Amino acid sequence: MQIIIVGGGKTGSHLAERLTEDGAAVTVIEGRPEVARHLRAACPTATVIEGSGSDPQVLERAGIHMVDALAAVTGEDEVNLVVSMLAKMEFSVPRVVARVNSPANAWMFTPANGVDVGVNQAEITARFILEGMNARDVYTLMSLGRDDHRIVQATVAPSSHVAGKTLRDIAFPAETIVAGVEHEGALAVPNGDTILAPGDEAVLFTTDEGTEELRRLFS
Repeated sequence: MQIIIVGGGKTGSHLAERLTEDGAAVTVIEGRPEVARHLRAACPTATVIEGSGSDPQVLERAGIHMVDALAAVTGEDEVNLVVSMLAKMEFSVPRVVARVNSPANAWMFTPANGVDVGVNQAEITARFILEGMNARDVYTLMSLGRDDHRIVQATVAPSSHVAGKTLRDIAFPAETIVAGVEHEGALAVPNGDTILAPGDEAVLFTTDEGTEELRRLFS
């Protein structure tokens, strides 16, 4: 997999190290020479290009025509949006992920502006706090950034509506798919005959509305 990261600060540096460890070919674009030098030393397996990620010529030099994904993770929301729009609309990058620095700007990080997923750290933190207090064992693992879909993890409570039932006998919300079930530490891809036992962990693809119904089913 080939990935471009725009922004070589702490977030971009950590992301580059993580992705190269997983075998990805990573190119980082960073405009500050001293930051670029530090990044080359910290992550020698990544390619570092000095320049502006909002410059189409720099993006082309980084090989944007060949990449599978681009992450815009600078400390400026305006830059991340411009980079995302260029990547998606000018170069048709399949997957564009952008960092949201100010929660007030989160509404702009949408597919209409070239962003497949906007990573809003404040919103993610708030959700974990609130869901940890009142989610009744249903946690959001990932918000997919479009059409209000998400991936959630749900724990089967002993007295829940789903405990002891097969998947085919459970009336799941519309647009909900059970992707995996962990039983006694073993994760398996389920089928209609899979039984949800108390304590099992289920991973589901669903909608915002479906999440609320799942909380009722699993509690």
